[in-house]
Order: sequence, then structure tokens, then C-alpha cells
Amino acid sequence: MTVTADVQQPAFGALMKQWRRRRRLSQLDLAVAADVSARHLSFIETGRSAPSRAMVLRLATVLEMPPREQNRLLLAAGLAPEYAERSLDDPDMSAVRDGIDRVLHAYNPFPCVVVDRHWRIVRANDGAGVLMDGVAAELLAEPNALRIALHPAGLAPRIRNLGQWRHHLIDRLRREVSVSDSVELSALLDEIDSYPGESESTPDLGGVAVPLELFTPDGRLLRFLSMVTTFGTARDLTAAELSIEAFLPADAATAAALG
Repeated sequence: MTVTADVQQPAFGALMKQWRRRRRLSQLDLAVAADVSARHLSFIETGRSAPSRAMVLRLATVLEMPPREQNRLLLAAGLAPEYAERSLDDPDMSAVRDGIDRVLHAYNPFPCVVVDRHWRIVRANDGAGVLMDGVAAELLAEPNALRIALHPAGLAPRIRNLGQWRHHLIDRLRREVSVSDSVELSALLDEIDSYPGESESTPDLGGVAVPLELFTPDGRLLRFLSMVTTFGTARDLTAAELSIEAFLPADAATAAALG
């Protein structure tokens, strides 16, 4: 005998209410922003009316829900998800892989890595070796960009402006947790925040950007500016949740050292 169990989705109204409160919106605020009557929105939230697909997507847009959470909202309403999810190695993802490879190659000899929604490094170019040099083997076994950067066995002891860089990364992760409502990212935030070190929000480079100032194992100082690239029109969750982070030289000495 085969026993099956259904995975229960939260009721649509409860999930929408959760996101509405997360965005600090009243029912009336959301109704006005979505151009729907407050009465109809109330009926949807309480389960007295079933929302159409168009209505779910309109509400999700107003609530600024990430693609993965939009799928979840649609499923809670008994509708098919909007975004597919394929492995990066799937044949249908060849254009994405080719695009990533071109970007990685173009940034050589400067470091460039590709991270997923949990900051796991899924691709890296040859230039990224300077960011992995001297990092403990256990951190490289399943490389996570934030652990590598801020863990005491990672780059942290060699980052001259650790307080600034730590503040920059933790603040960025905190915003991602707020936007996504991800349990995994929330746990990662707690872990990273527990690492030793103070945070310093004072900007550098004339207030233009916060650089990464990294000493190599042989004592050379490298200064980088980070630049993030994403797929702006992705219709697949894997592609939508990938970030390509390049580290460009912030001064002539760094460009010469790596060039």
C-alpha cells in the first residue's frame, strides 16, 4: 500500500495578510495601490472571494514580492506558478550559462563570482583565486561568499577595513531577509552576525563607495570596488535569483598587481 501526503499551502488570505503587514500596509492602502475596491480586497483576504490570476499578480507586484514568493502566493490561491525553476545545468538554461561564462571571462584577471539566493558560489573565474587564497578548506568545501568574507577562518583577518565591509555585507543581507522572508537567509544572517568583529558605517572613497581593502597572504594590499549584475528579465527562478559580483580595482596599484 502506498501512502501519500499533501504538502499544505497556507491559505491565500493569510499569506497575503502576512505580506501586507510586512510592507506595513492597511487593507485600504493596498486596495488603493492595486486599484481595487477595499470591499473586494477584504473579501479576498477573508476567503469570501477567490482572486483571479491577474489579481494575484497585481497584488504581488504592489507588495513587491520576489518571484519565488509570487509563485507561493499563486499556489495558495490554487493557481499555477508564474515562474519555472530549472537547474543551472538544464539544457534549457544554456543561454544563461553561456552568458555567465562570457561575463566571468570578460572580468579576468579581476575576481568575479556567481552566487545564488543563499550566497552560495556556483561559478567563479580564474581571477577569483585571489579571494580564495588562504581561506580554510572547510569554508571552500561548500563555498558561501559571506562565510568566506567574514568568517575568522576566511578573509576577515586580512580585510583592513573589516568594520566597513562587515557593515556593508550584513546590511545588504538584512535587506534581502526583509524583502524575501526567507528562513534560510534569516538563519544565515544570525550566523554571520555572530562572527567576531565590529561594524563601521563610515563611507570611503569620498563617500562614493565602500571598497574591499584586502591584504594578500604575502602582505600586498589590494583595493576593490564590487559591482553586481543580475538577469533583469528572467522567467526562471534560478536565473532570477543569481547575482554576478565582480571586484574591480579601486586604484592603479591593484590593477597593476593583478594585470
